[in-house]
Amino acid sequence: MQTVILAGGRGTRLGLKDIPKPMVEIGGKPLIEHQIELAKKYGAKDFFILSGHLAEVIENYFNDGSKWGVKIHYVKEPYPLGTAGSLKLLEDKLDKRFMVFYGDVVMDFDINHFVEFDKKHPGSIGTTLVHPNDHPFDSDLVDVDKNFLVTEIFPKPHAKGQFLKNLVNAAVYIFSNKIFDFIQKDIMQDFGKDILPLIIKSNEKLYAYLTHEYIKDMGTKDRLEEVNSDFRQGKVARLNRQNKRPCIFLDRDGVINKNMDTNPIAENFELLDGAAEAIKKINKSDYLAVVVTNQPMIAKGFVGFDEVNKTNKKMETLLGADGAYLNGIYYCPHHPEKGFEGEVKELKIDCECRKPKPGMLLRAAKDFNIDLKNSYMIGDSIRDIEAGKNAGCKTISVGKGLLADKETKNLLEAIDFILESQK
Repeated sequence: MQTVILAGGRGTRLGLKDIPKPMVEIGGKPLIEHQIELAKKYGAKDFFILSGHLAEVIENYFNDGSKWGVKIHYVKEPYPLGTAGSLKLLEDKLDKRFMVFYGDVVMDFDINHFVEFDKKHPGSIGTTLVHPNDHPFDSDLVDVDKNFLVTEIFPKPHAKGQFLKNLVNAAVYIFSNKIFDFIQKDIMQDFGKDILPLIIKSNEKLYAYLTHEYIKDMGTKDRLEEVNSDFRQGKVARLNRQNKRPCIFLDRDGVINKNMDTNPIAENFELLDGAAEAIKKINKSDYLAVVVTNQPMIAKGFVGFDEVNKTNKKMETLLGADGAYLNGIYYCPHHPEKGFEGEVKELKIDCECRKPKPGMLLRAAKDFNIDLKNSYMIGDSIRDIEAGKNAGCKTISVGKGLLADKETKNLLEAIDFILESQK
């Protein structure tokens, strides 16, 4: 697959003068060199570098790419055209499907898995890589359906009072050449703000590929310092999906937020003290943070899927405001006992996902390549603890008398215990 790298950044916020933004060094070599080596590792050999500001610095460093065993073509925008406008310059040079990187993103992800996901949707206009981050309020966000078909785009800045999924457009794409039908020639255009919303309004399908791997832009001095530190510590490569990763599974009600049993609507959702701080600590570690929650109120007919999804979006928004995020949310809508007025008959089944069965944990383990043996389940009921044990995880209870491996008073105490035990 041909790979396009958009390398027109000036690095104004970084105070750069003599080099363009993609040539900033990460671990002793230019960021764009890391990107070329990553793509080559998965078989890419044909690269197009789209540049503008100080383009000669990039070309003089890489030349034709033969030193790296690849072929590099260069196209310079005549004036700033934006991420989408500059791609239009390659309209007659690219194959039917190609990959696009932004040249200011530090990343290490399983490109093969990304490509395989895209291949499952051959008629789509493309796939955008998405992930949660700790600053969703100033990021372009997407919403998806259960099949990860993108249904809405929310470019930054977001309207006040909106509850949105923390699914950030990570600036990595696979596109069909049909994308060029949506980009005007010689006009500055941005994918997140201009092109992707236009695609969603059309009949074309755009899918989102969710990853937990290392994908971070280094556009500010603080972020540059952070990614350099992560690179030195091996975190960038360590979080690649090919490496199994431990997880901290979290029950929702009673662990992250106050119980809502009597009136389970989004309006009543309220984070517990210390919950955001605890999840932020998970995010800083190598552990994933994944919610697994029974929501039998759907089967009983008390609330619908839309209300539960709205509640989860509120949870993600409130956590994001405090710099915390969840890697995944899984919920079971089933309830086997019948006799409730307004119950949903097709959901009144003995399923494999309702805790204490481990179905949600096992599904997450498959989706994220989780190391269950070194993972934890934190809950406030015997069902949570049994589900964790049934999945082969260690268990921690928030409360007493649940026969967990460890008892704690709250989520923050549980996370501190886990992280201290790893030292």
